[in-house]
Amino acid sequence: MGLHDRLKTSNGSSSATAELLTGAQQHESSAQTSAHDPYAELKTRIHHACIATLGAELFKREATGDLNERVTRAVTEQLVLDRTPLTREERRQIIREITDDILGYGPLENFLRDDSVTEVMVNAYDRIYVERLGKIERTQAAFADNSHLLRIIDKIVSQIGRRVDEASPMVDARLPDGSRVNAIIPPLALRGPTLTIRKFSRDPYTMNDLISFGSISPKAAQFLAACVKGKLNILISGGTGTGKTTTLNAMSAFIPGDERIVTIEDAAELQLQQEHVITLESRPPNIEGQGEVRIRELVRNALRMRPDRIIVGEVRGPETLDMLQAMNTGHEGSLTTIHANSPRDALSRLETLVLTAGVELPLRAIREQVSSAFDLLVQITRLVDGSRRITHVTEVLRMESDVITLQDIFIAKPPDEESASTGVGVRLLSPLSCSGLKPNFLEKMAANGVMLQPSFFTKDDTEAPAVGQGHQASKFKGAFQ
Repeated sequence: MGLHDRLKTSNGSSSATAELLTGAQQHESSAQTSAHDPYAELKTRIHHACIATLGAELFKREATGDLNERVTRAVTEQLVLDRTPLTREERRQIIREITDDILGYGPLENFLRDDSVTEVMVNAYDRIYVERLGKIERTQAAFADNSHLLRIIDKIVSQIGRRVDEASPMVDARLPDGSRVNAIIPPLALRGPTLTIRKFSRDPYTMNDLISFGSISPKAAQFLAACVKGKLNILISGGTGTGKTTTLNAMSAFIPGDERIVTIEDAAELQLQQEHVITLESRPPNIEGQGEVRIRELVRNALRMRPDRIIVGEVRGPETLDMLQAMNTGHEGSLTTIHANSPRDALSRLETLVLTAGVELPLRAIREQVSSAFDLLVQITRLVDGSRRITHVTEVLRMESDVITLQDIFIAKPPDEESASTGVGVRLLSPLSCSGLKPNFLEKMAANGVMLQPSFFTKDDTEAPAVGQGHQASKFKGAFQ
């Protein structure tokens, strides 16, 4: 016996016990599940009985409402036959849980219905976390075991023709409502299957919603709307979960309805409201490693589809070069997003991604392509209180020596030292306000029929906070309907 084992024995846990636990993980798992859910065995019996009773009917995709009634009736009948004494509330809860498990996504159904939940994170079968109002919290919900969680993951990914197993243990998928799903299972996930769901609201957020949330000021929102209508090429940057896709979706609402829009994404997330929209989605390789269609090929194909606008959900690889070429060859008004922590970092990352395309271009040539392709950068930051804020609306100017010049049009600054020292009414960031600098692309916007007067960019240090500006939001809405 080694020193470590003797220490464990002296603390009351022997190595023999540890070996016994290691060799009987399934029994321990079921014991924990029973302790967590006293009706686990009952629900498993009823579940299996209902599957045996309904059989192939569960795989029919038509008559969903009728199937719901049949499943509920079958669960109720099996509970009666089981004769387990239950209160009315317990019976109702068990019927709902088993029905959700058969027809839906089991313990996740309540969170998927809850509009206040924006992210669902399953770290293990008995550890489910959710994000509400930008804050992560642990829930009491749990799956029965790893097999139960794997069954739900397989149900999600099989709906869109994807698969997850030991041969392909990672998968990106989406729910019918467009919510993004990522799953990773053993042997890559050492502690069991892991599932992450990024939820999207049933009604996409509009620019007025972003104003009411305090993410952007009414004046900056009016400016971005004019930039989209004026066919500027816009890059939205930010970290993970900052709201890049939400902002892109809100800005795309200002694209005129008579323009042909092509969207390209890894997993279709955008919810454009225009009618003339073509949605393209990349495809991963099959089990033989063939059939992969990358975003780069889709961007090239989109150029042959006579687009007025090209919207790439996110550039993260060699497709960056093709996107720059498209923007530099007459496809104005294109929008895309990128992961970056600041406007300057966004430009540096664009350079890095272009180099992944395998072309041997000098950095100056790449920077010239970037500076002539993009007109505007929109930087989004997630603050420590969970709120998302647009912190920079920055113009991309031309090259000066070997550096791309940037100019902030709107900026949200941290609080000054005086307010931070007093601690009274301190905000994490000041409201997004105009810097007083006039952008150089006003002539380009005017050529596309959008006029902004130079007086619009007058510096205003007394602009009120964006939060709670209901009258300004309604005024903004009326101006652009």
